[in-house]
Amino acid sequence: MALDVADTRDDLSPDRAWWLRVPAVLLSPRSVFFALREDDPDDVAARSEPLLLVVWMAGAATVLATPTAAGLLDQPDYDALLLAIWVFVAGGIYGAVGYFFLGFGLFFGARLLGSLGDFRRARQLVGFALVPLAVSFLVLLPLRLALYGGDTFRGGGPDEGAGETALLALQLAFVAWALVLLAVGVRVVHGWAWLRTVAALATSVALLAAIVGVFALI
Repeated sequence: MALDVADTRDDLSPDRAWWLRVPAVLLSPRSVFFALREDDPDDVAARSEPLLLVVWMAGAATVLATPTAAGLLDQPDYDALLLAIWVFVAGGIYGAVGYFFLGFGLFFGARLLGSLGDFRRARQLVGFALVPLAVSFLVLLPLRLALYGGDTFRGGGPDEGAGETALLALQLAFVAWALVLLAVGVRVVHGWAWLRTVAALATSVALLAAIVGVFALI
């Protein structure tokens, strides 16, 4: 039986294998991040479509958690269709910016700790670590709509109070999950000890904070 399973995995195309790794990263992250070490061009190219979907969904989850989204339907120009378009466009922009910005920080943070990996692998590592945020989009948006309907996107109303606090805590739990996956990914991809992994992540955060601080002062 074990041989049959192995043969089945070997027969998978790179595209299908990477689509299967998207949910697998939630349950078996080490094997998924280890696969990022592969430099075969076909394997690398096969990651692009799964990453595109994950990054967009993570971006959409992020924009929906902003105060802007919470009051969109208070504006007379917005209806359900325009709201959906806004989520699609803003989610794509937020996701793409976050993907490259965080990937940039991780790349240079890891380089300062002795990594020889390239920028592409760093941002792909970030992309697969964002899967919990993508899942939060599928979980929290339907939950909010089921509980509060259109009030989800209006100021005031029943969506404020203890229920909103609980949903925020759940959103933060997904963020924490993504951070744990990021740490696991850095450790597995580079084969580092936990101390060096944490140091690389701390360096990345400090670098990104410095960049944000510079732009804030301009």
